[in-house]
Amino acid sequence: MPLCFNTAADYLEAARQMADTGRPTLARLLAEEAADRTSDPAEASRILNEFTGSSLRQEDSP
Repeated sequence: MPLCFNTAADYLEAARQMADTGRPTLARLLAEEAADRTSDPAEASRILNEFTGSSLRQEDSP
């Protein structure tokens, strides 16, 4: 069954699944996306604190 990501909760659920299956890097990236889609800064911070590690995102250069 394909995954469908529409909300921060979708990304957060996927992040938890990745963490549970031993994929911490992917979990962190999904958590970062969940945090980006969260309007409450305190909630975004809580999400990122749940998934330790540094960001590995590569932002597009202008």
